[in-house]
Amino acid sequence: MTEKKAKPAEATSASPPLKPRPKETDTGHDTQLSNVRHSLRTPLNQIIGYSEMLQEEAEELHLQDSLPDLQKIHAAGGQLLVLVNDNLSAARVAAGKLDLETLQRDGRTLLNLIFGYTELCQEHAVQAKQDRVVTDLQRIRTAAENLLALLSNREFLTPLKRLLTARASTRTGEPEKPGRTGGETPAGVPSLVGTVLVVDDNEVNRDMLSRRLERQGHRVILAENGRAALDTLKSKKVDVVLLDILMPEMDGVQTLERLKSHEQMRHTPVIMLSALDELDSVVRCIEMGAEDYLPKPFNPVLLKARLNACLEKKRLRDKEQAYLEQLQSEREKSERLLLNILPQSVANRLKQGETTIADTFSDVTVLFADLVDFTKLAARLPAASLVRMLNDVFSQFDWLAELHRLEKIKTIGDAYMVVGGLPMPRPDHAAAVAEMAVDMQNVVARLAPIAGHKLDLRIGMSSGPVVAGIIGSKKFIYDLWGDTVNTASRMESHGALGRVQVSESTYELLKDGYLFERRGRIKIKGKGEMTTYFLKGRK
Repeated sequence: MTEKKAKPAEATSASPPLKPRPKETDTGHDTQLSNVRHSLRTPLNQIIGYSEMLQEEAEELHLQDSLPDLQKIHAAGGQLLVLVNDNLSAARVAAGKLDLETLQRDGRTLLNLIFGYTELCQEHAVQAKQDRVVTDLQRIRTAAENLLALLSNREFLTPLKRLLTARASTRTGEPEKPGRTGGETPAGVPSLVGTVLVVDDNEVNRDMLSRRLERQGHRVILAENGRAALDTLKSKKVDVVLLDILMPEMDGVQTLERLKSHEQMRHTPVIMLSALDELDSVVRCIEMGAEDYLPKPFNPVLLKARLNACLEKKRLRDKEQAYLEQLQSEREKSERLLLNILPQSVANRLKQGETTIADTFSDVTVLFADLVDFTKLAARLPAASLVRMLNDVFSQFDWLAELHRLEKIKTIGDAYMVVGGLPMPRPDHAAAVAEMAVDMQNVVARLAPIAGHKLDLRIGMSSGPVVAGIIGSKKFIYDLWGDTVNTASRMESHGALGRVQVSESTYELLKDGYLFERRGRIKIKGKGEMTTYFLKGRK
């Protein structure tokens, strides 16, 4: 197949109106990817934009009570934008790392939080008769509903699945045609074939060389000068470039210099085309990164041999890149798995060779949360539904822990444990954990009844010193020990439905900024009588 590079004016006049001629490479796929990203970013921009404006106007519109929830809407929108940009980047698709299930699952988790906090803000705005605020919040909710519909629409995501399949099949080069591997055929077709870009300002030279290459089984693309060649390379996959040195507008040396300085194009092999009296220029081009040169007129055997050498080198490099990408993907997967069970600073110490990691922290706040009567519910639900529901709730808790910069320690059945103030100490650890406790209650309160059962959450908190470290030699776990941990656990187990019970140590840290209900002295198993308090919220 021969394609001649048309001038811009000719391309415009030759193209049918309202129906551009499709390019012969992935650019159609790239357009699909851009369209999908654009469709997802449009409602995201609305969520982020309106929540940002409402925050800016909080004082003027008397939204101080709703400001923390607006900040969470804005933060969730930002996380969604990062999720879309990262998962739908051209580099990730090209490397075959697109994971639509993760995109849909994590996207729905963040959208559930946006729905929840938007409803809370709307309730405040309706009570305060703030019609303008209600309208903007409804726009946020509508945008979130549109985004959820897109993420749930199989037809919308179908182009991405096709794109991933197409990229996977071309990631290591174009498939070789049947009968053209393992040596020459009787017709003299080379063992390797590829796409060759011929760049020459002489039309006769282009025609002659392209016909010869096509007879050898190659696919040929033509360009009449260096500028046209660079435009072609930006939009089309090429295995080898045959580049004439002497050309008007932009000669071969200038073209080679730009090509080798371009991040995406610089690995494309280039064979210079030259008359014998331009040997100095050829040497200069080899020094600049050209693979080889061919003198004019062309010797068919020499042309075939040098082209095969370049194609073989290109195939080997493509294989190497594929292996490196696979290795990098596995390394990233291992890194993610490690960070799922260990704080990053602790994981770094482990990777650097530390075998015993144990630290004492003098001032942290520990939280235990338990889904009440979950065991009874487990007996009435199918296993898949039970795990899916629990995963949805705990995924929202995980997002809240990240939002408040807290460290999730572990889940034990239907119990959730998180701590503030380690591995990096912080003075506001108690307040950060208190904010998370309130947010966790809001998450569970928004859950619809499951099998006729309404879930309730019981939370306990305590502050003080702990020991933290890694245990295990094959399956690592980062855990906490000490009286503070035991007390926090007792605060939860001896607490009340839908309440956050705190010890006196936590109360002393929070009493100036939060409202409490004094429960009084109660008998705590293993601790005797203790004075405890119920956290009601911010002052």
